[in-house]
Amino acid sequence: MKGFAMLGIGKVGWIEKEVPKVGPMDALVRPIAVAPCTSDVHTVWEGAIGERTDMILGHEAVGEVVEVGELVRDFKPGDRVIVPAITPDWGALEAQRGFPMHSGGMLAGWQFSNYKDGVFAEYFLVNHADANLALLPEGIDPAHAAMVPDMVVTGFHGVELAEVEFGDSVVVVGIGPVGLMSVAGANMRGAAHIYAVGTRPNCVAAAKAYGATDIISYKEGDIADQILEKTNGKGVDRVIIAGGNNDTFAQAIRMLKPGGTIGNVNYLGEGDYIKIPRVEWGVGMGHKRINGGLTPGGRLKMEKMVALLETGKLDTSLLVTHTFHGFDKIEEALMLMKDKPADLIKPVVLMD
Repeated sequence: MKGFAMLGIGKVGWIEKEVPKVGPMDALVRPIAVAPCTSDVHTVWEGAIGERTDMILGHEAVGEVVEVGELVRDFKPGDRVIVPAITPDWGALEAQRGFPMHSGGMLAGWQFSNYKDGVFAEYFLVNHADANLALLPEGIDPAHAAMVPDMVVTGFHGVELAEVEFGDSVVVVGIGPVGLMSVAGANMRGAAHIYAVGTRPNCVAAAKAYGATDIISYKEGDIADQILEKTNGKGVDRVIIAGGNNDTFAQAIRMLKPGGTIGNVNYLGEGDYIKIPRVEWGVGMGHKRINGGLTPGGRLKMEKMVALLETGKLDTSLLVTHTFHGFDKIEEALMLMKDKPADLIKPVVLMD
């Protein structure tokens, strides 16, 4: 089979591999729609997970089941499915403790284009199919559904990590596709004031559509200073970090009220340490919590998120700014994600 792969750090290309063999609990899936991710860029051009050779990329997909293992009960060939970016080993002790994303070790639930070949292939293998796949409801556009496996669940996980409650004031740092879903999730959870930090016009427009009440431009000064000014020095209840860099944590601590929570879903790719400002953290006693996490993945989470699309509660079409047609367009879509032109939010490749 053909696949688009990481040949080595800084190198990508098309390769040929054998079609994966299906184990008793596995499913072989043919992609219908795939979406490149910034994580693919980090993996290839920044060496985020170390050296990989001839590893097929991609972890965001909607597909059609081609073959299932003998122990798979809930899915059959021909089923159209949503495939989570995170496909845990649900028998692992970490999963039983409530952290399936770390099944088998730190972040090890992230298997596609990490521990095994990803979804940018003519076929890909899904482990624990009954626990990881979710049926794609009739009438849902595959391009819009392709936002669910990572963008929706990661953005919403930021909301969960920040413990957003009714009437809260919330800052979302970074309004790329993940941050936009954090804005939408915070709005759904009943946040009153939602401050979205970003500058790209299309992202700002989408943030407002998803429920942002205020837009903060980092080009107009320190974002913590701006938030403190807008809140009369009180700060906010929650901060969701979906962009920025290591210094963003210090800003988040500054703008957070005592008793508030930071939820981080941003990849931190540089430096050895995160600096926490001592005084603003209440000299260690300010009850300002930091929760950082990877989305859990799995079937139940996919079913719940796609139900929001099915009922019209969530419109992911605003994320999809570039649509490509044909398997051979994967490379072009990934390069677009790497270059990040001003009008880009998220590209999708449809296999039609």
